[in-house]
This record gives sequence, structure tokens and C-alpha cells, in this order.
Amino acid sequence: MEYDLKIINGTIFDGTGSWGYSANLAILNGKIVEIGVCHGSAQKTIDAKDAIVTPGFIDLHTHYDGQITWDEELRPSVNHGVTTAILGNCGVGFAPVHEADHDRLIRLMEGVEDIPGTALAEGLTWNWNHFPEYMNAIDALPHTINFGVQIPHDPVRVFVMGERALAQEKATEDDIAKMRNIVRAGLEAGAFGFTTGRSDVHRTADGEWTPASESSLEELVGIAKAFHRLNHGVLQAVSDFDMERGSDKFDSEFDIVEAFAQAGGENHPTSISVMQRDFEPGQWLKIIDRVEKANAKGIKIFMQVAPRAIGVMVGLQCTFHPFMGFPSYKKISHLSLEYRVKKMRDPKFKTQILKENSERLAVDGTSIPPIVDYFLQQIDTVSAKLFELGENPDYEQPIEKSILYKGKAAGKSPLESIYDAMLKQDGKALLYFPIYNYTEFNYDNILKMMNHPQSLSGLSDGGAHVGTICDGSFPTYLLSYWTRDRKTGDKIPLKKAIHTLTKKNADYLGIRDRGELKTGMKADINIIDIARLKLFSPEMVQDLPAGGQRLLQRAEGYRATIVSGEIVIENDELTGHRPGRLIRMGK
Repeated sequence: MEYDLKIINGTIFDGTGSWGYSANLAILNGKIVEIGVCHGSAQKTIDAKDAIVTPGFIDLHTHYDGQITWDEELRPSVNHGVTTAILGNCGVGFAPVHEADHDRLIRLMEGVEDIPGTALAEGLTWNWNHFPEYMNAIDALPHTINFGVQIPHDPVRVFVMGERALAQEKATEDDIAKMRNIVRAGLEAGAFGFTTGRSDVHRTADGEWTPASESSLEELVGIAKAFHRLNHGVLQAVSDFDMERGSDKFDSEFDIVEAFAQAGGENHPTSISVMQRDFEPGQWLKIIDRVEKANAKGIKIFMQVAPRAIGVMVGLQCTFHPFMGFPSYKKISHLSLEYRVKKMRDPKFKTQILKENSERLAVDGTSIPPIVDYFLQQIDTVSAKLFELGENPDYEQPIEKSILYKGKAAGKSPLESIYDAMLKQDGKALLYFPIYNYTEFNYDNILKMMNHPQSLSGLSDGGAHVGTICDGSFPTYLLSYWTRDRKTGDKIPLKKAIHTLTKKNADYLGIRDRGELKTGMKADINIIDIARLKLFSPEMVQDLPAGGQRLLQRAEGYRATIVSGEIVIENDELTGHRPGRLIRMGK
């Protein structure tokens, strides 16, 4: 047999959780046709000596819903071994839509997911109204990687209820029936599932609650019935479980999420986001307890967890930084970075601003959540959780390496320490603020989350929070840090890390043709020099439509990433190939 591509001399980790073994692998017509000796010749051969060969990674939680309409590359996910990305999470997206609601959905995504509205306004093609039309539109553009879509609650609600959805009115039985029909049509067109967002910190760019955030139990259950008698489909929900309203309401909010999951049916699992929050450090354990009890009753609920803190980058180029509410800074905030840096280096300006206090930012008409004001009012606490990542980014640092402690050693106040650190690299310095999953200043609780049998690798938010977060690098971090570099606690076996990024996610989604290396499977494959695998520090680039900027993070060690048998990454660089297509479930 002659192959299109042959990979030789590699160590194969097949994605099942088994240890690696030495073998060659052959690809023909986009599929794996042989694993073993593979005697046939090939049009191209890759020598994977000293490298591991894995299935392509499956990212459950991305927000490329807008970007995918104009961007063929889908960075940063493609740079970190992702070959399948799932869109439409947290209940936000751009379909279905009436033409009059284009700006509303842009303002929604801009506020919830920190994607510049100007970039969305210029980049979105809007050649759709109904959800199946959106699927056709994004499938018409070639991409580097494969992708699947979920139907988001917010645009469905706005499509059916209009102004009443924005006013948080309760959906009528007729409204619910219409929403259920829309979801059913999307599922029958091949969508992966349905998602809803109930987070207290999610706001539109105008500071309004998201349309579906207060949806009733009847609405969620009624929509979930769209899954009945279908052989595919998952549900996803994000909720703070009334974190800001008092822990006494935790169980009543979880009851709603559980009923939503149960209504979908036993063949349609649900996933929820789980992290440790400083405001209620024990909440994640309560979530796990309820998840375990639900599964004991036959209600399949999984937990999407992250391999590091849910943290934000702060700096003069970012969406947020500690001085953005200070009167003196607000006067220059609209000016160029170069001018701001020059002004901030003026001793008189520095003396003045360090005497000031931050004005309130979370006011009506802004998407800034109250949590930002809280942190700015607790600057000493914030400085204890602010870190310089360094050229080889270290995300798990002890408090002694924080800006607070470094400042104390230099005889500086916390505020001055932050000020000086932000001006490094000509104002391009990025400081890391791990908001969630870092209450104890270590990752021991994250390890417990990841080791739970109901956990799923997720929450990268690829394509979202582009001015604050750069977590599309999660797969690279999981493989390099947790299996090799962690020195302060237990690690994760390489075989388990690969399993969580591949087959485990594929099984949850119900994808049967990828996530495992075996004959007949889709040739979505990574070849990784695991000894060289590393992350670089995030950097701000200006490559979005309308001059918008975003954070990207480079990786080193990917000899090749292969999608449908075509090499899309070779030696860490894009090749220009675009084999990625929309995955239509049930087709």
C-alpha cells in the first residue's frame, strides 16, 4: 500500500489512557489505515524519533463564534495541538438572529467575553438568520482545524422574545415552545448541543444582565426537551450558584441546573464549570458533592475544570489594570501607549497618582463587574496575588514571589510596586492575577479537581477575553507543567493527561471518529517533542479587524499537528493548509 503520510520511530500514546508504545503510523485519505511496521511507501514521511504521537486535542470550551466567520487560522488553539474546537459555550453566540439584533449580540459578546465590538462589527459577515444557516456560513470558509457548534441560549431567547428577553421577562409557554423548536432544528442540522449562561459576573457591554441569566426552571426544562429521541447532543451551563447573593441559595440554584440536566435525558450529558472562588473557597467542594449525588441518581453531570488558575493579565495594553480608575490616569487613558508610559515615568505624575484612590468603575452603562471595584479597593490583597510571569512563565508561584513581597523587600508600597512593574518593557509588561483556583497559592485543589472521575478538560475560552486572558494554551501547559515540570506537589502521568485532552472529551461529546489513535479513525494527530515542549510569555498583538488587539501565547515543541491527514503545524509554524471543517453530529 502507498500512504499519503507515514509517521515513523515515534512513541504512540493512543488516547485511551494506556502508556506509550513504539510503532509507525500510516495515513491515507485523511484516516489512519495502519499502526505497526507500515511497510508501504508514503508521499511524505515524518521522523518522530524522541517524540510522542498523540490524537489531536479536543477543546470543549471555546468562543470562536465570531472569529470563525473571518479567521481561517483559529489561533491560539491551533498552536497548542487542538484539532477540534467546540464553540457556542456559556449561552452566547451570533445565531439565530434578526437583522435588527446584530448590534445587540455584538454588545453581548463584547461584554461577556471581552471581544472588541469594533472587531466583531467589521469582521462578522452576518450571512445568516437561522442557526442552520450560520452553520452553513462558517463551514463555507476553510480553517486550520475542525470545529463543532452548540446552540446558545441568549440569541435564541432574543430571537423569540425580542425586547422582553432583554427585560428579563418570564418566557411564556408559547415562547418556550418556539425556543425548543429552534434548538431542535439546530440539533437536527448537526449542532453538538445547547448551552446557557447564569453567571452573575456576565454582563453586556452596556452593563445589562445577559438575556437568559435569570431564565426560569420551566424555560430551561422546556428547551432541554428538544433533545428527546435524538442520538446525539450535550448540554452546558455556567453558573456562579448565586455566589454574590448568599450561599444559602446555592442548593436552589443547583436544583435548577440539575433539573435542566435531567430534562435532557440520560443519553445527553451536561457539563458545568467548576473552580475555587476566593469569595466562597469551599463552594467547589459543594458542587462536587451535588454532582456526585446527581450521578448516583442517573443524572449525568460532568465538571469542566482548568489545569491552572483562572487568571487575568493586567497591564497598560490590557482591558484591566489597577490604575484604570484613578483620576490622573483616566485623563490620559485614551492616548497612545508611548505617551502614557512617558507621562507615567514623570516623577510628578507618579507622586500625584499614588496619592489618589480609584473611582468606581462598575457603574450603569458599563460591562465592568462589581468584582473589579472590590479588587481595586483591596490593593494590598491584590498585590499579594499579582505576579511577574517571566520569560518562561511560572503560573504556580508562592506568595513570597508576589508583587507585594517584592515591593516590601525594595521598601515600596504595594501600589508603587505595581506601578513600577507595569512600566517595564516600555509599558508592555504583563502581570498575572490568578483570580480563581489560587486561594491557597498552590495548585493542590486543581489537582483534586482534575483527578475527579467526572472532570473534563475545559474552560480554555479560546477566542474570548482577548484583552485579559490567554488560556488557549491549556493543552501545552497541562502536558509540560503537570507531567514534567511541577516541583511543588504531585504530578499527573503523561498517559492520563493525553487521555483527558483526547478520548475522554470525545466520549463526552459523543464523537466516534477521533480522540483515539487506531485504524479507521480520523487522522487528527500531534507529534510532540515532549522534552522541548514549552510556553512563552503571552504577548499582545494587533491583528483583529478594525485594528483590535488580543493576547497570544506561542509554544515550542510541536513537530507537527495533523488535521484530516494534512499538516497544519510543522515545527511550531502554520503551514498554510486549511483542512478544517464543521462537524455535523448525527450525519
